Amino acid sequence: MEGTKRGSECEMHQFGTNGAPPRTTAMASPEVAGSGCSSHQDDSPCTIHQSSSPSELLLLEDQMRRKLKFFFMNPCEKFWARGRKPWKLAIQILKIAMVTVQLVLFGLSNQMVVAFKEENTIAFKHLFLKGYMDRMEDTYAVYTQSDVYDQVIFAVNQYLQLRNISVGNHAYENKGTKQSAMAICQHFYKRGTICPGNDTFDIDPEIETECFLIEPDEPLDIGTPGENRLNLTLDFHRLLTVELQFKLKAINLQTVRHQELPDCYDFTLTITFDNKAHSGRIKISLDNDISIRECKDWHVSGSIQKNTHYMMIFDAFVILTCLSSLVLCARSVIRGLQLQQEFVSFFLLHYKKEVSASDQMEFINGWYIMIIISDILTIVGSILKMEIQAKSLTSYDVCSIFLGTSTMLVWLGVIRYLGFFAKYNLLILTLQAALPNVIRFCCCAAMIYLGYCFCGWIVLGPYHDKFRSLNRVSECLFSLINGDDMFSTFAKMQQKSYLVWLFSRIYLYSFISLFIYMILSLFIALITDTYETIKHYQQNGFPETELRKFIADCKDLPSSGKYRLEGDPPASLFCCCHK
Repeated sequence: MEGTKRGSECEMHQFGTNGAPPRTTAMASPEVAGSGCSSHQDDSPCTIHQSSSPSELLLLEDQMRRKLKFFFMNPCEKFWARGRKPWKLAIQILKIAMVTVQLVLFGLSNQMVVAFKEENTIAFKHLFLKGYMDRMEDTYAVYTQSDVYDQVIFAVNQYLQLRNISVGNHAYENKGTKQSAMAICQHFYKRGTICPGNDTFDIDPEIETECFLIEPDEPLDIGTPGENRLNLTLDFHRLLTVELQFKLKAINLQTVRHQELPDCYDFTLTITFDNKAHSGRIKISLDNDISIRECKDWHVSGSIQKNTHYMMIFDAFVILTCLSSLVLCARSVIRGLQLQQEFVSFFLLHYKKEVSASDQMEFINGWYIMIIISDILTIVGSILKMEIQAKSLTSYDVCSIFLGTSTMLVWLGVIRYLGFFAKYNLLILTLQAALPNVIRFCCCAAMIYLGYCFCGWIVLGPYHDKFRSLNRVSECLFSLINGDDMFSTFAKMQQKSYLVWLFSRIYLYSFISLFIYMILSLFIALITDTYETIKHYQQNGFPETELRKFIADCKDLPSSGKYRLEGDPPASLFCCCHK
């Protein structure tokens, strides 16, 4: 401490109309002079003493300015100021590489799982649905009673002969000493007498269910498709649905080629004959509910088990790296909050002014918060991935969400370090400045958008496939905003009602004109205006807040040595950061 002399080039300026702090009047006031703060060269909060000379108060201001300026330095400037290594930067670079490699490896493994699921589902449709062809999901239906019986008998026959006809490693589910059976259930109204010719009906809407089982290990002659020996009788006037449900098992052996242990799969298949509409068209669908579990007894020759251990060790290193990043970033956030409270108290004591909310928010680094969130997601996702590799869990979807989101946030965090360069910082500053106005603008535009969604759903829904549900309406209108699929949206409108057809033209033309030529143009203009403003600020200087004006009075360079504390290491010439 230099006593009464000032230890830096930090100068005091008087507060005038520009909001700068007064040099002598505030310092000479009795209540301020008697409650000054003395600070040492460390990060601890200042303590208030009852007797402080004006020279000590000036020195205290210098120290506060220097502390604030050091807090807002980038990693390289902090290195030259105090010789501190940029550990957070190094860990983030290492974490980007490790998390990306981890995600790619998990993605390749997950890709095999998805392919196995989809291919099995397609195989089951060809095995158990008579006459099925690819891409028939929306058109596969039957229209006569004999076709319904033929389909049911065909599916049962295929199920009983599975071992002889399937080219896959499919098998029945074992329940003890027996194999699981196929359940055939029909759901129908309790009572129904329908006479469309006389425009009369008598119906009890209560739904009843009848089921019976077919055991795969018991011989059963159900006859040819023309012979119905299942003892299945359907009352099509009351019938709602017929469901055939059974379980099959399989093992995904393709993972062995990629040095991974195979998984055991349970398939719960449900073939549904849907007659709820009673329109003369019974839609047929096959749903495959898949679950993955650990195989009970397995043995694989070779080095697969060793490779699995290596992958788990790599995941453990990822967890340790993310824990280090989490600790360092959490410490920085806490120090920022402590410095915020110290500065607020300092400003209130010496200048009798409260720090604005925007200035206080500058102490909270949003990038660190985002990194903390990504670290937590990566740690949880890595733990789930290790459990999956150990075959203790099979939550591929949950693990994918955690790892995918964390990797996205990690790569977004790279923008923070590019923001240290003025030319690359333009995107960040534009997004930051435009975000409040964009949110307000989108809220107003959403009201108009929702109005069109509800109107299109209720009016055009009965006459247009793209407006049958609110979800499809929203997707259709959003596509129109981006100029996609316009002609087909106009062309697919049914012309059964001229009034509705005319309304659809007015509806579509007004929506496209309003959103593309007006709302979308205003949205782009909003971003463009912010972009031009930021470019102007970069050339002519940004408007300074009270916090920045307070810090700007400190002219000490990072390499001046005046930011160093006791015990700080000397700067190394081998660091990548240069003056």
